[in-house]
Amino acid sequence: MTLNTRFPETLQPYFIREMAAYRQAYNRGDLPTAWHHLERAHVIGQRYPVPHTYVHWVMLRFGFRIKSGKEIAGQLPRLLVGGVKSFVGKVPLGNPGGANVPPMRSFPLAEDIGEMFRLAGIAGD
Repeated sequence: MTLNTRFPETLQPYFIREMAAYRQAYNRGDLPTAWHHLERAHVIGQRYPVPHTYVHWVMLRFGFRIKSGKEIAGQLPRLLVGGVKSFVGKVPLGNPGGANVPPMRSFPLAEDIGEMFRLAGIAGD
């Protein structure tokens, strides 16, 4: 069993960049673009408890912002167990993290995110 306790420093800049892009789009009211960057941040950080849990917290807040009961209800269990699943290495690769997708379904990685993993020295499988 793999225990993921630390977010690799080589991957952190990509996560930070996506979260910054999320905040910029959110602050200018471009919610579809904001959500897109939040999903990308989720894919990048989902293997590590702290960034994974943080993204679900932000997704929950986003659900409140857009007044989506479905997103709020979908984020609550993800927020509670996502970090634990990350810790024990049981996350579905490429899952964007929103309530509109099954929580345990893997998705193909976007080509550029796969490249981020390769450049960071992280296996993308």
